[in-house]
Amino acid sequence: MYSSTHPTNVLKFCPRCGSAHFPATSNRSFKCANCSFQYYVNASAAVAVLLFNENGELLFTRRAVEPHIGKLDLPGGFIDPMETGEQAAIREIQEELGIGIHSLKYFCSYPNEYVFSGYSVYTLDLAFLARTENLHQMIAMDDISSFEFYKPQTVDLEELPSISMKNIIKELIHREGTY
Repeated sequence: MYSSTHPTNVLKFCPRCGSAHFPATSNRSFKCANCSFQYYVNASAAVAVLLFNENGELLFTRRAVEPHIGKLDLPGGFIDPMETGEQAAIREIQEELGIGIHSLKYFCSYPNEYVFSGYSVYTLDLAFLARTENLHQMIAMDDISSFEFYKPQTVDLEELPSISMKNIIKELIHREGTY
């Protein structure tokens, strides 16, 4: 019924007591028969940063690690516990490109299924428009191998492995000039 990476097909033991009596009670919840621990599969939060150069081209990165090594992506990543989306966007750009950003403005959000280590992590990806004066100082670091600029209308959406990134680009194209 679900993919092999869906939590109901991966989680087999209670994270609290280790019991194998940890059945799924729905497509997003589990309840341990031994200790009554309940676990819910909820969306994790992530950010994507939209940075344009002076030619109106959008910044994309190339993934240096699995999943989807070598594929295009938008710069960003998971939001850490107790971190705001804005803080995560600033941190991720610093970690991946070594530059600071400012003028963060929420743009849109889309859900995604991120398969990592054979497990589906469901995310809500928040996209932020940002500005920087330091594009010329960028260095590919952390989990990216390089960066490239494309007009949103010309990027090959098949190069983007995640449905959320594809939808963010489609939203950019749809709203062109209004952001």
